[in-house]
Amino acid sequence: MKSKMLLIVLVLAGLLLSTGGAAYADGVVIIEPPPGVPPPDTPNLVVKYHRVSVDISDQVATTEVDQVFLNDTRYDLEGIYIFPLPEEAAVSEFAMYVDGERWEGEILPRDEARRIYEDIVRRRLDPALLEYVGRDTFKASIFPIEQGDERRVELTYSQVLENDGGLIKYVYPLDTERFSARPLEEVVITVRVHSAQPIRAIYSPSHDVAIDRVDEHTVNVSFEAANVLPDRDFELYYTVSDDDFGLNLLSYRERGGDGFFLLLVAPKVEVDERDVVAKDLIFVLDTSGSMEGEKIAQAKDALEFILDHLNPEDRFNIVAFSTGVRTYARGLQRAAEGDDARRFIDDLRAVGGTNIDLALAEALAMADGERPQIIIFLTDGLPTEGVTDTDRIIANVSRQASENIRIFAFGLGDDVNTFLLDTIAQDNRGVSSYVRPRESIEEEVSTFYATVSMPLLADIDLDFGDLRVEDTYPYPLPDLFAGTQLVVAGRYREGGRTDIILRGEVNGEEQEFVYENLRFSDRGGETFIPRLWATRKIGYLLNQIRLHGEGRELIDEIVDLSVRYGIMTPYTSFLVEEEQDIFTPEGREEAATEMWHQATAVPAPMVGAGAVQDAENREALRSSEKVQDNTEQIKYARDKVFVLRDGIWTDTTYDGSTETVKVGFGSDDYFALLGTHAGWGHYFSVGQQVIVVLNGVAYQVSEGDYPSIDMPATPPSPDTVLTPWDLLVELVQWLLSLLPG
Repeated sequence: MKSKMLLIVLVLAGLLLSTGGAAYADGVVIIEPPPGVPPPDTPNLVVKYHRVSVDISDQVATTEVDQVFLNDTRYDLEGIYIFPLPEEAAVSEFAMYVDGERWEGEILPRDEARRIYEDIVRRRLDPALLEYVGRDTFKASIFPIEQGDERRVELTYSQVLENDGGLIKYVYPLDTERFSARPLEEVVITVRVHSAQPIRAIYSPSHDVAIDRVDEHTVNVSFEAANVLPDRDFELYYTVSDDDFGLNLLSYRERGGDGFFLLLVAPKVEVDERDVVAKDLIFVLDTSGSMEGEKIAQAKDALEFILDHLNPEDRFNIVAFSTGVRTYARGLQRAAEGDDARRFIDDLRAVGGTNIDLALAEALAMADGERPQIIIFLTDGLPTEGVTDTDRIIANVSRQASENIRIFAFGLGDDVNTFLLDTIAQDNRGVSSYVRPRESIEEEVSTFYATVSMPLLADIDLDFGDLRVEDTYPYPLPDLFAGTQLVVAGRYREGGRTDIILRGEVNGEEQEFVYENLRFSDRGGETFIPRLWATRKIGYLLNQIRLHGEGRELIDEIVDLSVRYGIMTPYTSFLVEEEQDIFTPEGREEAATEMWHQATAVPAPMVGAGAVQDAENREALRSSEKVQDNTEQIKYARDKVFVLRDGIWTDTTYDGSTETVKVGFGSDDYFALLGTHAGWGHYFSVGQQVIVVLNGVAYQVSEGDYPSIDMPATPPSPDTVLTPWDLLVELVQWLLSLLPG
């Protein structure tokens, strides 16, 4: 009995200690105050550059860090280098070079590391390190760094990443760069992912990354920035699957509230021609007089690029329009006829007016409904011939367009009707894009076509079984193309497990893909998802207001979402206006009323640079795949959002009427709270003055002496994060308690 129990313990220990989540492992230098300098005024070093190289092979991630610290103060400085270790990582090498010599450090257990953090917070009056409470730490002494001198730190560590049903997450924290005296000259992160299983989706909610798919099994990801102070962890998700369409789920649910989910759907990279859906492509090109010169030349080049890259089973036609309409052929032509179409393209000249209604009617009449019909509509001006009323043109398109029509509209320059282009594109499962002055038409159109050249699944639908799912975005769902991925955000009521069915059409035949027993979290999960969902919903609501008329209830919803999730847009300036009360129902009502008056008093412009910028802003929100960054007045900490009001970082869930429990910054009670809930350090690290609602209590941290408070109950609690080691210890203790004697 004892031997079997011991075997179980050892097996579970291996499982617990070989997997894990985020890797909190960035390094900072904490400077000792120079003689005569008060601790709060202690200078920081400059992080000259920060380079990270990551190699992930079948879930084993090896991270190499290279940092250079510069002393550009007028003091000779001493301090310590602190590196909060990821609990699941094995540091394979650490080297700090001082004048070419290597210096060693030591690993501090979490209790000792916490004492160092608390001491630093007390002396420097800076809570920034508190988010690392509860972790082991590597510490190395920094001997005197003379004025103008540099120190280079290099580190290598490895870790095993958890595979959660084919979903793998890697995190590298950058937010400790708040300890740099000025912006970093260079930040570079490169990640090479290799997997024996085919890689499907690659997704970063935190950074705009460049993705280079080498093949089915290898992907290179990179991020570069200059003159920045990073304040957000670098997060990367990738999925592996042998299925033709990989589908993976991320979810988050607040205690007592609705849940939020993110669905990643990605097809295989190497696609057989037999799997590609045959399509019809109709290019509708404005050849009015305003297109004369570089515009018409670039548009012709873009059209020729598309003809060169048609799939063998595709069909095409060209509709050139000005005062009238001229078509390449009477009907759709086989892809092999593309060479003959070049003469038609060469003969096109820019002259005459702009008859948009007639051109679109001609293109829509060619659609036969047998397969996906893609219309690429390119114009640089307003309708001046034929039907010129925008509403009538939209109604005509709606009446003539069949369900398999996809309209992708390109507005060239600023003299386009954004309302018209946005409406016909979004009503027909397409996208409107704008090529601004001095941007390349050929580059924009050809890049777009590369993403839609190989349809794999059309008319997509998702079935979540008995699980109640709502408010999903994008809506409606777009088609899925080779080399692309679908990122769907939505809400759900109750957590649990369910089968998800992905349906779509392939070459006229209905296809169904079943993904069994996916788990929607009952509590906790990935905290970025609610903000991403709220960003998309605000973009969707703003589009509804613009395209279908203002609705006061929609504006009320935008205000509530913006405040709760800290979504800053050009239309929600009330979020950062100090005089605007957003923490009471009355204050939000006032903000909504002001926004309503702004929306209805002066109609939004449809034409001009402002209209184009407005359309791009709304679309960026509606299709966002990245959460917003911290700003001077808005900060994000795990699942909470803080807005700066009267010098206090205030939790957006605080209603303004609840009496707060006062806690002195750096007091014994302050650190005792962290002793009961180490995870609360993320919220306290936001600033010296904070109002945060935790377990139903509004704590207000500020300078001063206050009466002792009643400590909250110690874990178990959703705010407490148990490490694999904690879980192992509890498991061993429980198993040993079952042994006889």
